Amino acid sequence: MFEERHIKGNNPTVEELKEWHKRSGLPLKRFFNTSGQLYKELKLKGKLPTMNEDEQYSLLASDGMLVKRPILISDDFVLVGFREADWEAALSSK
Repeated sequence: MFEERHIKGNNPTVEELKEWHKRSGLPLKRFFNTSGQLYKELKLKGKLPTMNEDEQYSLLASDGMLVKRPILISDDFVLVGFREADWEAALSSK
């Protein structure tokens, strides 16, 4: 089953982000949309290294535009951002 979610209007919760982060095996920074306008306006490049994980989760949950897209969540994996080889590998094993 596929469910599309527009995270700009329906932000992920802190709990969802924690679960996705844990299941992804990625560094939390990979969940940030580092090329986005809001990321740049908030000058997060310099601020993120000094923030703890709870602060980062709260920030990500505050605005869906801070979250890197697309995110593909399945029972077996979480993919953040589009990397064709990663998506192809994950989806071909299904």
